[in-house]
Amino acid sequence: MNAPSIMKSLLRADGQQLGAELVHESAHLHVTGRAAYVDDQPELAGTLYAALIKSPVAHGELIGEGIDRDALLREHGVVAVFTSRDIPGENNCGPIIHDDPFLAEGKVEFIGQAVAVVVAREMLYAREAASKARVLVKELLPILTIEQAMAAQSFVMPSKGITRGDADQAIRQAPFKIKGSTETGQQEQFYLEGQITYAVPREDGQLTLYVSTQHPDGNQREAAAALKLSTKDVEVICRRMGGGFGGKEGNASIFSQSAALAAFKLQRPVKLRVNRDDDMMITGKRHDFKIDYEVGFDQDGRILGADITLASRCGYSTDFSGPVNDRACLHIDNCYYIPNLKLISHRCKTNTQSATAFRGFGGPQGMFGIETILSEIANTLGKDPLEVRKLNLYQDPARSGQADTLTTQYGQVIEDWIGDQIVDQVETQARYQDRRAAINTFNAQHKNRKRGLALVPLKFGISFTATMLNQGGALVSIYMDGSVSCNHGGTEMGQGLNTKMAQVCADGLGIDTALIRVTATDTQKVPNASATAASSGADINGAAIMNATAQLRERLAPVAARLLGCAAADVRFANSQVHGGGQSVAWPVLAKQAWLDRVGLSVTGFFMTPEIQYDFNTLKGKAFYYFCYGAAVSEVEIDTRTGEWWLKAVDIVHDAGRSINPAIDQGQIEGAFIQGMGWLTMEECIWDKKGKLLTHGPSTYKIPVAGDVPEHFNVTLFAGQNIKPTPFNSKAVGEPPLMLGLSTFFAIRDAVSASADHRSVVQLSAPATPERILLACERARKETRAAA
Repeated sequence: MNAPSIMKSLLRADGQQLGAELVHESAHLHVTGRAAYVDDQPELAGTLYAALIKSPVAHGELIGEGIDRDALLREHGVVAVFTSRDIPGENNCGPIIHDDPFLAEGKVEFIGQAVAVVVAREMLYAREAASKARVLVKELLPILTIEQAMAAQSFVMPSKGITRGDADQAIRQAPFKIKGSTETGQQEQFYLEGQITYAVPREDGQLTLYVSTQHPDGNQREAAAALKLSTKDVEVICRRMGGGFGGKEGNASIFSQSAALAAFKLQRPVKLRVNRDDDMMITGKRHDFKIDYEVGFDQDGRILGADITLASRCGYSTDFSGPVNDRACLHIDNCYYIPNLKLISHRCKTNTQSATAFRGFGGPQGMFGIETILSEIANTLGKDPLEVRKLNLYQDPARSGQADTLTTQYGQVIEDWIGDQIVDQVETQARYQDRRAAINTFNAQHKNRKRGLALVPLKFGISFTATMLNQGGALVSIYMDGSVSCNHGGTEMGQGLNTKMAQVCADGLGIDTALIRVTATDTQKVPNASATAASSGADINGAAIMNATAQLRERLAPVAARLLGCAAADVRFANSQVHGGGQSVAWPVLAKQAWLDRVGLSVTGFFMTPEIQYDFNTLKGKAFYYFCYGAAVSEVEIDTRTGEWWLKAVDIVHDAGRSINPAIDQGQIEGAFIQGMGWLTMEECIWDKKGKLLTHGPSTYKIPVAGDVPEHFNVTLFAGQNIKPTPFNSKAVGEPPLMLGLSTFFAIRDAVSASADHRSVVQLSAPATPERILLACERARKETRAAA
């Protein structure tokens, strides 16, 4: 069965495209190996290959341009070598602040930083030359850790904070207090397709870049600036990526500009595809955080005041550290009302890769902080953590009797609160109380094996916190045979965005998705597009497509009215036909007649997210258009003698609004959960004392595999819809479910607590590797014995 017939066979009975469980538009290509990625592009005659020479030290001053150019040119097959001195324009790949050269200039600031581009006749020759190259550098003392950066007051940007009420007084007067610290680790994006660009010179100084990127517009602008071209002269095309997860939002420019420089200088096509080790050594990871806290609470576990300090390792340049750390501040509350809060966020500069975007974008780290606090409060009071979590949930002022119990710490009123309903639903569906009792029985009967259970909710804000990015564009064209080309500013990275956009386009025109072709993202079709990030891809691009199809319906309605003998206002588009006056005309007939009548059949659509009123300097205002909610219950088992652990069961209820495609959304929820679980339990970046990343390949960096997914893995979409007029009243689903993985970490923490009969406050940082679990168990038992 071919793809169009598969898609058609799964349509809803009423013929509506939105809400139908259509298969991924590229599924048949994925499973047969026919999906074309950048490296699959047919190579033009004369194509050359590039590799990057990397810094061997974490901090140093380059001697001269840092390389022996003549020696490199003598290497077999080498055609050219380029350094920062060869860049005709701006040497920058910093996506916000221009403090990040794509080729080192005068100094190097992390091990792996690109110093030069080697171009050769074959990829093997380029890589061999780059690996043999000696970088000429005078080594300087690096700053590598958050602690070192804090001691040196080394920051990429000024610290920020949020104050609500009087936290100091609330803590001082509270009957109970805790004070502690925890950490979250880094995480490698580990996309299946590595970073790659194929740069092709065109006539009259133009350049086409085929890039695996989440932000073609950024690659376009930065390459144009580097080469002293105008933006119109650089075209960036991305049909699909083999994964992105934030790692190709800004970091792709390191490679696209290096390839563009070589191609422009040589006037030959140049391909730059890095291997996995170089990819991991050069690119940024998720920010790791140190979280210090002092909290006051009452005898029931209700938070009265909190003083929280966040410090993140940002690496050597700003990258996305501003909005990432801002979002951590905006999500420190997760689903909980904190009446008095003093929060400070430090953005630490270190001589490591610049930490960058990663699914969740700071939100997971902030949520980890508050969930750690609530678990420690429960430990202190001897309560089930779920009881404490439910007590602290946001609450309708009509129930709480307080005016601000649905107002966040940054002053946004939560208009769509359903977090309590989702918690109640998953608690019931997962039989939480029954399983808690069963786990208590199991733990009483087993000395060395302990089980843990945790229910953790989430509230995640949807919008770019940089207001100007909340816009999308689309280009929709109808051909004479009725087929439709749809292009938009978003990028497909496996998440099913193009499938959803085909459904939105088809529904807007009242036709079958089999008639829609969503084409490769192209900066010459939809200009100035925001990155596919912040979980906003379907919202802003879908709304732009809706705007385009509305314009086309308005143009086509008079044509249809003449064919049907009715008023234009009576024309209805549905089921690949137009209806009116008791008659119907096939869609292809209408398309052909519109052309004959010289009606324009191509329009651009545009959308800007309304209502955003947020000041990122003060971290105050309406930062988000709406919120997504969810909750997960995880059950785990640990071996207290080795620290090994097993995920036994997962139950999820997640809010996707009125889902455009429930099958795709469920896949996103499952994948995001596992990725979040991996971050919190097994994915660990390890560095040596000189700042070299030691875990730079699949042999040393462990990500979850199929065997880590439990057989009991239930996902339910919450029955509801977005109160905002998004496409189909759907909600974003890219990032929020990752935070559901917190439930696995806190189930492990619960099992560690059980190893000491729940009589000790557990100290456990992420990732909860077997070593950390073992040490936490030993520490908890030791503290329990000492207290006795």
